[in-house]
Amino acid sequence: QVQLVESGGGLVQPGGSLRLSCAASGSIGSIYVMGWYRQAPGKQRELVAIIISSGSTNYADSVKGRFTISRDNAKNTVYLQMNSVKPEDTAVYYCTVRLGAAGPVYWGQGTQVTVSS
Repeated sequence: QVQLVESGGGLVQPGGSLRLSCAASGSIGSIYVMGWYRQAPGKQRELVAIIISSGSTNYADSVKGRFTISRDNAKNTVYLQMNSVKPEDTAVYYCTVRLGAAGPVYWGQGTQVTVSS
């Protein structure tokens, strides 16, 4: 089993910055993909950013140029640096990992990010 523990969420003013972290532990093996999704009230969960073991990244258009995803393979941790945040970034952010190219997917419990003045 794999456990994901997220941290770093909270209240931030528009234009501000926030950094989310997610540490994976347990029967990890080889983590292929690490990423972040988010779900705003009344909306479906959507991709924010993912990073593959090779270092390749993919971002939602809405966050390109503002958010940066990175990972520390030695610590099995993925980060999401959120800059120039907007009220529409308000959501619960979920960490996810996939073990192997076609392996199981695990989700964190979610961390709330609220962008408001």
